[in-house]
Amino acid sequence: MTEVYVGSMKLGPGLTFSWKRALGVTKAKRSISRATGIPMSRSGRRAKLGRFLGMK
Repeated sequence: MTEVYVGSMKLGPGLTFSWKRALGVTKAKRSISRATGIPMSRSGRRAKLGRFLGMK
């Protein structure tokens, strides 16, 4: 089976390299989300909106 890695590179068993983590993108997104209270991920925003509208 072929393994597909989007945004990261497989270096060996249990080791991967992610350019987003190396540049600090992940940390920046996390800090923005914590400061504003609004998730950066699409699924997180949908879940928050659903809770706000009383859907779940």
